[in-house]
Amino acid sequence: MPISSSPLPFLLQAENICLQINGQTILDNVNVTVSAGEIVTIVGPNGAGKSSLIKTLIGIQKPTSGKIHRSNGLRIGYMPQKLSIDESLPLDVYRLMTLTQTATLEDASAALDRTGVAHLIHRRVQKLSGGEFQRVMLARALLAKPDILVLDEPAQGVDFNGEVALYELIQALRTELGCAVVMVSHDLHIVMAATDEVICLNKHICCSGHPESVSQHPEFTQLFGKKFAPALAVYTHEHDHTHDLSDCGG
Repeated sequence: MPISSSPLPFLLQAENICLQINGQTILDNVNVTVSAGEIVTIVGPNGAGKSSLIKTLIGIQKPTSGKIHRSNGLRIGYMPQKLSIDESLPLDVYRLMTLTQTATLEDASAALDRTGVAHLIHRRVQKLSGGEFQRVMLARALLAKPDILVLDEPAQGVDFNGEVALYELIQALRTELGCAVVMVSHDLHIVMAATDEVICLNKHICCSGHPESVSQHPEFTQLFGKKFAPALAVYTHEHDHTHDLSDCGG
């Protein structure tokens, strides 16, 4: 995959990406551009290729055709969707933080502190709640001092109030670090208040743009139902953080 040797007006760009696995089309002619400081959220039904797209964007998976352009020296912090850990493995949080990267105890503590879980640094990973584990994994991604945070279902296994708090934390990190954020999410109502651009994916890009415009696009309503459009359209970055639990379906 080509990596630019000169400054680019964007951090990351996918150009006409196609991905086929065992003869099956996973991604079809997908174009994505991520600029500094923006939050881009990818939504879509199960099997739409969302996780495959972000793995392709960051180089874990190679596209069948198309090009990936990355700015020179781009630092990526990646939080995967799932991480299976054997119950018998004696693994604490600090060890998890440093499995694939080097970090001092001080650096790991600072990252955990930023996500609100510094007190868990010596806790056994298997003893963490869903919300604690996701915050640990987010802290792990921060250790890279990323230009882009790439988050695959960051609120997975977290209760509704925890989801809201986690998305607000992601927004705060974007502002504090000046990094871009690319995330996959199924939390449609919440994500419309926590993103700058939405990409609706179903192997190809059905529609993309500002959350309010996407929520009213015919292909979006066909995928997710008309019941979402009126509710989503009123969600903005200035919402009052009052959420109705009945609105968290989807």
